[in-house]
Amino acid sequence: MTTLILSSKDMTSLASMRMATKAVESAFAAHGRGEASMPPKVYLDLEDVGGDFRAMPARSGTYAGVKWVNSHPQNPQRHGLPTVLGTYILNDAATARPLAIMDGTLLTALRTGAAAGVASKYLAPKHPKTLGVVGCGAQASFIVEAHRVFWPDIDVLLFDRSMEAMERSVASFGATASSLEVVAASDIVCTGTPSREPVVYPNMLGTNVHINAMGADAEGKQELDAGILGASRVVIDDVAQAAHSGEINVPLHKGEFALDDVSAVLGEIVAGLKPGRLDDDGWTVFDSTGLAIQDLFLAAEIYQAALAADVGHSIDLVGC
Repeated sequence: MTTLILSSKDMTSLASMRMATKAVESAFAAHGRGEASMPPKVYLDLEDVGGDFRAMPARSGTYAGVKWVNSHPQNPQRHGLPTVLGTYILNDAATARPLAIMDGTLLTALRTGAAAGVASKYLAPKHPKTLGVVGCGAQASFIVEAHRVFWPDIDVLLFDRSMEAMERSVASFGATASSLEVVAASDIVCTGTPSREPVVYPNMLGTNVHINAMGADAEGKQELDAGILGASRVVIDDVAQAAHSGEINVPLHKGEFALDDVSAVLGEIVAGLKPGRLDDDGWTVFDSTGLAIQDLFLAAEIYQAALAADVGHSIDLVGC
């Protein structure tokens, strides 16, 4: 019984953002139809180092898998390492055979960017002209790439408190650096910061805007002023995860927002069970916490591509 080992280099040769958006869109639909088993992610907090680990299991159809991933915001400054490092194990659901072990860092970046793109596909105003990205960390380029799958000619505006990070991003993926106020007035706004206090406020937004709140992925994180949520049609990716660690978690705990105010789970919209953007929607917000089922669907696609291309290294991991 062999297990396929796929390195980051292998993954890069196999995966594309177009593959990721298709896989993630299918994952959302399966989640919306109740075809996936996905317990809420488990957090292992590491207060002494200012980070955490997360275990993210899921099963759908013939595949099951789990991602072991972290968030260590101080890694780049302290150790020269990425904020996020991950490993993914893909299993045959019927036999538990470990089919593959692969780099979960690139997997996470691809599916997170893809989730933003898919959310915008269903919730953004028609024919968006500008994409504003608040936060120029490692995830920003994947968010931009995913939106260019759907809108190849969209203008990209960037803001980051770090001028160096902003200038680096401008150079790497052909965008325009601007002020926070200008970026937040885009047709689509994506926030991807580790902030624990609001970064974007209602007075910054235009009248017809979709926001992907991507940064709040742990308890206590918040990027949007609660007034934005109260005036928006709010769509989440998962009820339990969003309530615990998504953009709505802080306003929920403060009594500034209620679960009854949530309009839909994105999977319900992708599956056609609830409507996407409505004609009278002014502001829409997608609260993204990251779903294990997204990782599973993309990992399965990459595994199949690896088999077809004879990429990776097989080992006798289990020994039976």
